[in-house]
Amino acid sequence: MNNISHSTSSSTSSSIDTADPNLVSSRRSVDGGQALAAEPSRRWRDIFWLGVFLIHLILVGCALTVLGTNRFKKTDRLNIDRYTQRFLENQRGLTENYWLLYALAGGVGTLLGWTWLFFLRSQATHMMKVAVHILTTYLAVISVLLFWMEQIFWGVAFAIGAVLQFMYVLSIVGRLPFTMLVLQAAVKMVWSLREVMRVAYAFMLIMLLWMVLWSFGAAGVVASSIGDGGRWWLLVVLSISLFWTGAVLCNTVHVIVSGMVFLVLIHGGREAPSMPPNSLMKSLRYAVTTSFGSICYGSLFTAFIRTLRWKIAVSGKGFNHSARDAWELFQSTGVEALVAYDCSGAVLLMGTVLGGLITGTSAGIWTWIKYRDRVVMVGSTAMLMGMVLVGLAMAVVESAVTSIYICYAEDPLLIRRWDAEFFNQMSEMLHQRLQHRSSRAREVFTHHHFDNHTQETLPA
Repeated sequence: MNNISHSTSSSTSSSIDTADPNLVSSRRSVDGGQALAAEPSRRWRDIFWLGVFLIHLILVGCALTVLGTNRFKKTDRLNIDRYTQRFLENQRGLTENYWLLYALAGGVGTLLGWTWLFFLRSQATHMMKVAVHILTTYLAVISVLLFWMEQIFWGVAFAIGAVLQFMYVLSIVGRLPFTMLVLQAAVKMVWSLREVMRVAYAFMLIMLLWMVLWSFGAAGVVASSIGDGGRWWLLVVLSISLFWTGAVLCNTVHVIVSGMVFLVLIHGGREAPSMPPNSLMKSLRYAVTTSFGSICYGSLFTAFIRTLRWKIAVSGKGFNHSARDAWELFQSTGVEALVAYDCSGAVLLMGTVLGGLITGTSAGIWTWIKYRDRVVMVGSTAMLMGMVLVGLAMAVVESAVTSIYICYAEDPLLIRRWDAEFFNQMSEMLHQRLQHRSSRAREVFTHHHFDNHTQETLPA
């Protein structure tokens, strides 16, 4: 651990020097003080993907308006059915009939997300434990309900999901204590930044407003006279659009929260005299301007962006450059072994999926009562809405987890100054993981050497 501390300490100054205006650069002097460096200019990154995302929003917004309006209070109001004569089923549904179902989904998803944020300090650990253990049961119950509704394919799919979830939880039981330790530290950090919580609430409201239009168009698709195949294809396209939009908002929250967490750690506390003024507004401004293109680009690869958003936030680099730098940082310091052992992302994902399932179930039950032939169609898309809304709440904690790891890789002393006990626990676990990896490498080398020696002596 001492070697890691020295190596990462030497790299901290170069990383801090390249920080953007959002995260005002600083250097620690020998006596622990900090001197703020001048703010460098900031360039726009990945402008092409910013344009693609904005054009996508405009086109999808127009399509949603047309699809919803066509069957709002009157069937085929815009006379679109004449272009789909070969696919018509002569069913006369109305947009408002299904729009109410999506309104329920939006309300439930928002309530779950806001509840998560409200109980973040006092009940977050218990809520995450419940999410881990109850998800398997919930998947199994939904599977039974789907079989009862004679939805065999989806019943089998959810049954397989329940089995896989149960097996995965068994495989990570030993990692959960350390995972919960990291999540508790992240919650502690986030709760000390009340303004960050307000940002999360605001972005959830923005997402909900977009979902008003999205659900209007989706309800129009469900109510349309196109066959099931055509409706499903349209809903898949709209779901991809919603997922990308939700990922962009989640990653924007990540950039803002990561910037604030870095400032708190680098300056030694929220109330430190050297803490730059209006830091939240600067983070927000750069996240939605010069960094927004990189966020849109990275959101297309949301599974890989988790550990890279912080680097975008700190250095203002493009997505590809940030990806390479973040991976090299983890590899060079050995923190990659700690990140690989931690299951924070998986636990938060389970909470997001559980929130989506509850939302989808709520809308699905009402749909089954009123329109049984549309229950899977409405329930699955409502589940996506719930996942996006709850995911925005989870993004706050995930950002803090990611920032803690990269700050630890950059300079472990930042974490020790913030929370010495947590630093000692992380350092001990990193030492254990590196020892474990070293012993496994020796076993593989010894086994390989023995096999080669055996093969050489066989002819004799």
